Amino acid sequence: MIAVDTNILVYAHRSDTEMHNAAAQTLRQLAESPNNWAIPWPCIHEFIAIVTHPRIFDPPSTPDEAINQVEAWMESPSLVMLSETASYWKKLCHLIQASRLVGPLVHDARIMALCQVHGTTTLWTADRDFSRFPGVVTITNPLLT
Repeated sequence: MIAVDTNILVYAHRSDTEMHNAAAQTLRQLAESPNNWAIPWPCIHEFIAIVTHPRIFDPPSTPDEAINQVEAWMESPSLVMLSETASYWKKLCHLIQASRLVGPLVHDARIMALCQVHGTTTLWTADRDFSRFPGVVTITNPLLT
């Protein structure tokens, strides 16, 4: 199963980003596929925070626009939303300790822990920070192909 990170979601939503067309097409293909794909819940929260932030986008997306976008993705019958499970905490602790993470990098560990406990094989992201988590989940930037 492929999981999608925040930055791909932002690019797909915001037509004023350089990667918009590639991200929108990539996400559309996932959403229309019969194969399961995933979005970790923390990526939804971060997506809304970023696209509605007036210091990041001028003009920013309205809260209604951001929520409508998320609801459009949720209409995909093959979408799986990744949330915490009973084994999540131990996986998160392991990732934080093994990589000696602090500060904002803990958020990336949350995403990776969710992907791992849900059996995600690939995380689509444009964020190179995920390379610090070797192992089960393959990190791919689908916008570079």
